[in-house]
Amino acid sequence: MNEPASIEEMLARLRQVEYLPDTGLATALHLAVRLRHPLLLEGEAGVGKTEAAKALARVLDLPLIRLQCYEGLDVHDAVYEWNYGRQLLAIRRSEAGGEAAPDLYGEEFLIRRPLLQALDGGVLLVDELDRADDEFEAYLLEFLGEFSVTIPERGVLRAASPPVVILTSNRTRELHDALKRRCYYHWIEYPSPERELEILRTRLPALGEALTRDVATAVARLRGLELRKPPGIAESLDWAQALDALGIERLDAEAAERTLGMVLKYREDAELVIGRGLAAAVGA
Repeated sequence: MNEPASIEEMLARLRQVEYLPDTGLATALHLAVRLRHPLLLEGEAGVGKTEAAKALARVLDLPLIRLQCYEGLDVHDAVYEWNYGRQLLAIRRSEAGGEAAPDLYGEEFLIRRPLLQALDGGVLLVDELDRADDEFEAYLLEFLGEFSVTIPERGVLRAASPPVVILTSNRTRELHDALKRRCYYHWIEYPSPERELEILRTRLPALGEALTRDVATAVARLRGLELRKPPGIAESLDWAQALDALGIERLDAEAAERTLGMVLKYREDAELVIGRGLAAAVGA
């Protein structure tokens, strides 16, 4: 693994993979890699938390191991389980052939889930941890402290060296202080209009300059309204691509009304924007 030697190199290499962070985020990622310290990223949905982990894996040329959290997530989904179907077939095969019973807890029967996979190295992304239950959060805290997994049938498996760990949260609930203390922390803001413009130029280089500026301006205005779900970077890119696909070269009120569903995902938000007057709301 070729780790960036400095924050400046981290910034440059993230830009090479089309991820444009600010210096604060690049610093947090650099320290998480260099010191092998878990990093917790929080921010509104759509600001690029998950993409930060994906980009970091590309920069380091390491596999991305993603654990998507949800309510009810347990050890079998997150760590390991046994392939009971294969175990049963192995037993039947040995009985039919008159052979000795197989070792049912050998490697060939072990299904490695993300936390167990991470012990072999890579970038571990624990995505949307706030959606998981308190019990899983407590287990994760223990895992981050030891980077080991206990399998009763096989003993304790430990990482030769700690993996790079990125955790994300949309703050649908507060994470426990103990877990926060275990991690570095960085809050990702929505990008400024200037950085949004740079992101659009980088990700959609074929887009006309005038339309690129119009979208960046409009999205900034929309984020300034009291919306249930302000548009994230993904919505900005979707909107720009949709407008371009329709052959629209400048964003005006008519074009905005036709494509509002590309950038706003709640009826109440669309009604609020239309009620304010589309031309004023999007700067068209």
